Amino acid sequence: MSKKTIIFLFILLIGLLFYLSFNTYILDKENDNNNSYNTDLFKDYYKKAEELLDTLNIDEKISQLLLIRHPQLNDVDIQKKYQFGGMVFFERDFKNKAKDNVIEMIAKLEEVSNIPMLTAIDEEGGIVSRISSNKNLTDTPFKSPQELYKENGYQAIYDDVINKSKILEELGLNLNLAPVVDVSTNKDDYMYKRTIGMDTEHTSLYAKTVITASHEGNVSYTLKHFPGYGNNLDTHIGESISNKSYEDILTYDIPPFKEGINNGAEAIMVSHNVITSIDKDNPSSLSLPVHNILLNDLNFKGIIITDDISMSALNNIDDVEIKAIKANNDLLITSDHEKSFNNIKKAYSNGIITDEEIDKHVLKILAWKYYKKLL
Repeated sequence: MSKKTIIFLFILLIGLLFYLSFNTYILDKENDNNNSYNTDLFKDYYKKAEELLDTLNIDEKISQLLLIRHPQLNDVDIQKKYQFGGMVFFERDFKNKAKDNVIEMIAKLEEVSNIPMLTAIDEEGGIVSRISSNKNLTDTPFKSPQELYKENGYQAIYDDVINKSKILEELGLNLNLAPVVDVSTNKDDYMYKRTIGMDTEHTSLYAKTVITASHEGNVSYTLKHFPGYGNNLDTHIGESISNKSYEDILTYDIPPFKEGINNGAEAIMVSHNVITSIDKDNPSSLSLPVHNILLNDLNFKGIIITDDISMSALNNIDDVEIKAIKANNDLLITSDHEKSFNNIKKAYSNGIITDEEIDKHVLKILAWKYYKKLL
């Protein structure tokens, strides 16, 4: 065999090995993509959503951005006037009511809604149970994730989601602002009792279990509180600041959210905690850098929801609604619907918030409602 032939065969062999290695790399990448939900869940519904969006005036668009606390008085008249995107119902809204009373309460609101509402509830189980404290609505209160795990591991959690979704749907509720997938292993943490109370790996499996089970029903679930609550203080009563390193957040707090996203999470709630290693100047709910982690690093295409912007953690911040929209939240939870609506309308009238900014978020909300078969 000549020297030229040997050189030719050697080059050919190197080329073949390169070809095989490259194709293996491509196949691995394709498998990664096929095994992930990191695509736009609502992509098949944007055309219909855009057609509906074009029929709405600015007031109707602004209202779609707001998930308001259910008013105790004149709820139907308020919804008829504003056409809010949805309402959050609390324990007071179910107290001493029979099942038929709850169904009628929500049905009357839907009757005056030109676009079907998101009807939301914080039904985490354990210490945060809105309907299950009423024996007319559930035989026994929903258990906390820690109680369920002790009974029968993740299977008990899976079964609980199926059962809970069925009960919520029967009442007319279509969005659960749960589960809490914050990592907390310290019993002294404010958030501990609302979590599964275990490390990052177990909390990630918890997120996966809840989101997977949720796909068997018609109630959407919400991962919270991004980017991870940790051992922070209660943002209901004041400002909460975390000095945890960015590396620790990526390693310990983010994975449960990533696991939920990879299994088809439709919505994520962002906390009001200030995470100094990401954005020392703004609470997470008003922070563009925090939202960029969700949108860019985690490739989340679903709905981003603020925690209630009326909470004390934001009391000393001006223009909360404007900052929330600018930070790329899609839905703003508010306990003061009139103030929030007027603040957004004023900012729009003054050119501070543009049509493009509003339309971007309303389009996603409408696409979600088509995805959920509300429209």
